[in-house]
Amino acid sequence: MSIGDTLAEARRQAGLTTTEVSQRTMIRETIIRSIEQGDFSPCGGDFYARGHIRSIADVVGADPAPLIREYDEEHGPLGNMRAVQIFEPATPIKIHEPRNLHLGRVLLVALLAAVGFGAYRVVSANGSHSSATAASTVRPEAKPKPAPTATAKPPARKAFPADEAVITLTATANCWVGFDSPTGQQLSQDTVLAGQTKTWNEKNPVSMVIGNPPGAKLTVNGKQQKLKAGQVLTLNINPTSRTPVTIG
Repeated sequence: MSIGDTLAEARRQAGLTTTEVSQRTMIRETIIRSIEQGDFSPCGGDFYARGHIRSIADVVGADPAPLIREYDEEHGPLGNMRAVQIFEPATPIKIHEPRNLHLGRVLLVALLAAVGFGAYRVVSANGSHSSATAASTVRPEAKPKPAPTATAKPPARKAFPADEAVITLTATANCWVGFDSPTGQQLSQDTVLAGQTKTWNEKNPVSMVIGNPPGAKLTVNGKQQKLKAGQVLTLNINPTSRTPVTIG
């Protein structure tokens, strides 16, 4: 049996429709029908086709491993693909640095402060001469000092290694995750079911591909990442960069 026939038969035995599989995998129903008919062109590439096969197999109760092997035999392993065929160029996040103050403005502010202080001293001196007699006969009433109020200390932030990216993904719906080197070599691929949380520690630059990003919550070194809506999302992660996470 072909890959599509195997997935279709497993779906029917599980008592599921293509609509129900689409709702559970967040893969468009038209793509599921095409895969069951042996047409993988709507997937958008071999990498995404493998992810769709794995997600559908998990939902319908089929073993994805032999199906992925069969796909590799027919279309070639993922390692033969160039990175440019999988990942789009990343757009770096712009960081607005504070502008340096102009020297002339600094001097003007200092001059105005000096003039204001001089005027304050003159007014204070005149006021002290006119009220010297009254001040000598009237003793000011001592007021109790207010008790110091305790200030709540902010919670200490967890420290992360400077040369390592700690990636944590929590799935609110089924999704799949793949990691590749900058040259396009596949490093790993996982399926994260709804309710599960997985963590990866990466010391080298990687490309992270997330299938069904609306069903995932992602943090890198404790910082929440805003994931764009879509069927597949690519993140380029460089632990040693000033902007460690960019969206492809």
